[in-house]
Amino acid sequence: MILRSWDRVKPRSISDLACFLLVAVFVPVTYIFHVTIVMPELFAIGGIWYTLLWLASLFVIFNITSNMLACMLVDTSIRKELLKPPLDAAQLARWHSCQDCQTLVPPRSWHCEVCNVCVLKRDHHCRFTCCCIGHHNYRYFFYYLVYMIIGSLAAAIMESIYLWHLHLDIYWRWSTLFTMFAPVVSLMLSPSWESFYLVIYDLTLLGFAISSLLLVFHWSIFKSGSVTRERGTRKYDRGLRGNLEMVLGKRMHLTWLSPFLRSDLPHDGVNWEPIAAFAPKEE
Repeated sequence: MILRSWDRVKPRSISDLACFLLVAVFVPVTYIFHVTIVMPELFAIGGIWYTLLWLASLFVIFNITSNMLACMLVDTSIRKELLKPPLDAAQLARWHSCQDCQTLVPPRSWHCEVCNVCVLKRDHHCRFTCCCIGHHNYRYFFYYLVYMIIGSLAAAIMESIYLWHLHLDIYWRWSTLFTMFAPVVSLMLSPSWESFYLVIYDLTLLGFAISSLLLVFHWSIFKSGSVTRERGTRKYDRGLRGNLEMVLGKRMHLTWLSPFLRSDLPHDGVNWEPIAAFAPKEE
C-alpha cells in the first residue's frame, strides 16, 4: 500500500472542500449529540443497553472515519506503479495514450480533471473524500458507504424517538416544519438548541439518503465487475464472488472489521484482459 502526499490529499475545488467539511463536521457532532443528549434519555447511563450501543457506535464511527481517510490516503493513480507497456501486441493494443499525463496508460485507467492524473481502474471522483475511487481504494469507499448507512439509520431512529416521542410538546409546531426545510436560515433567525437538534436530524436523514442512493447505484455496477464508465458491460465479470474479491481482497470475509486489516487484491490493476466470452474475436 502506497500513501499519497498531503499536497495530493487536500481538496482541490470548492465543491470538494464543502462536501468534505460537511462530513468531517457532521459525523463527530452527531456522535457527541447522541452520546451526551439522546442516549441518556433513552437508556440508563452505565446500563447494558447504553453500554452496548455506545460500543457499537464507537465501532461504526471508527469505520466511517478510518475508511474515509483510507480512501483519501491510499494512492490508486498510475504514479504508484512503474508502468511498463506489455511487449505482446494484443495486450499493448488495449493501452491508450493520455495527452494530459503524456504517457501510455493501462486499460481501464482514465484521467481525472480534478486530480490531474490517470487513475488505475477509475470508477469516479468522490467529492466527499476529495479523491478518485479506483482499484486500490474502492474497498474503503464501499465500507465508508456501508457504515454511513448503518450509522445514519441508527441515529435517525433514535433521534426520531427523542424528537417526536420524548419531546413532542417542544417540536410539534409550525416552526419545526420551517426548520426542517430551511435549517440554516431557521438557525440564524432563531438560534436555539432545539433548532440545532433539528439541523442534526436533517443532516442525519440526508446522510442516510445520499449514502443509500450511492450504494444502490454503485452496487449494480460493482457486482458485475465493472466501473461507472463501463456500466452496462460485463467484460470483466468474474462472477459475484470473484468481483467481490477483486475489490475487497483475498480476506474479504474479514475486511468489514477494519480498513487496517490487510487483504491483498488478486490483481495489480494494470494488466487487464477481458473475460474470454466477451473478448473480441480474432479474424
